[in-house]
Amino acid sequence: MSYSLQIEDSPPLAAGSFKAQEAFRQPAAAQALSQAILKEAQGRPMVFMEVCGTHTMSIARYGLASLLPENIRLISGPGCPVCVTPNSFIDRAVALARQPDTVIATFGDMMKVPGSSSSLDREHARGRDIRVVTSTLEALKLAVKSPGKQVIFLGVGFETTAPTVAVSLIEVKKSGIDNYSVLCGHKRMPPPMEALSSGEMRIDGYLCPGHVSAVIGPEAYRFIPDRFGIGCVVSGFEPLDILQSILMLVRQVRSGRFSVEVEYTRAVKPGGNEKALQILSAAFETCDSEWRGLGEIAGSGFKIRETLAGHDAGNRFPVFVEPPREAAGCLCGKVLKGLLEPTECGHFGKSCTPDFPVGPCMVSTEGTCAAYYKYHLT
Repeated sequence: MSYSLQIEDSPPLAAGSFKAQEAFRQPAAAQALSQAILKEAQGRPMVFMEVCGTHTMSIARYGLASLLPENIRLISGPGCPVCVTPNSFIDRAVALARQPDTVIATFGDMMKVPGSSSSLDREHARGRDIRVVTSTLEALKLAVKSPGKQVIFLGVGFETTAPTVAVSLIEVKKSGIDNYSVLCGHKRMPPPMEALSSGEMRIDGYLCPGHVSAVIGPEAYRFIPDRFGIGCVVSGFEPLDILQSILMLVRQVRSGRFSVEVEYTRAVKPGGNEKALQILSAAFETCDSEWRGLGEIAGSGFKIRETLAGHDAGNRFPVFVEPPREAAGCLCGKVLKGLLEPTECGHFGKSCTPDFPVGPCMVSTEGTCAAYYKYHLT
């Protein structure tokens, strides 16, 4: 076996075809890629995992699994940041929301995620000041307009969203705003991929997350083919992106030459986004972090640097947090490891729906259970 890093344009997406989404949704091109995959796979069983919730949604939305031969199986991994956030984080956010003169600012996906005994949505219904924002800038403006209150932003997400939160921390430090803090739950994507590569599920290749890769660069996955002999393709999110990426993975498996390839060349470049990486480094350092379903993974999280500790809500506001516990029968942890499909959970579509979720995989717009519910049941 030989391992290498390859970045090359991906046929059939020729130059000039990136101007409209329709160029990546052509049925004839999809059928051609489907036939190419069928021909090259040659009946050998292959398991490919996507580790991005946007990929999960696109695969379900466009029915891409139906275009693949039976010997190729797609499984979803821990690519939804809301889904992998553990109950301990939700419980702390709920405890903070119950403090006087406190405003919790959060992205909408976090509202219905059930914690051990409550959720942000339930606390809001009980009168707690919890507000949905669309950006850290909106949360900062909220702090400026509310000088008598402590505004706590819930920082959840991978390397894609973490730089925006880092900027907010740097900005409040410079400007002297003292009523803005972040409860940091940000996570790094490569470490859980390392854990999965030697885990219970046999994986032949990864569809690597395009957005994350645009920040950290494709080199971040180099250890996967080097150490585990598993192929990686950084994929875009449109149907032809994903099918082309699967074909590239099939070719790696057949050749036995595993590498990191980039299909999503229009957004992902060698070295990633240097500016974003510098901002991340200025505000955060790596730490061990707990993942739902995967447990604690070394070096898989971000924590706020000591120089910005005055805006670290986790340390700044000590609160009693109840011992975390999982909902009885919830199998989100196994779904996140690719060990079972949502339909294998007894709650799915019955006691667990998007309106009344038992677990986070049904809550998030990038959750595997939400994707199955939306595109397989309705």
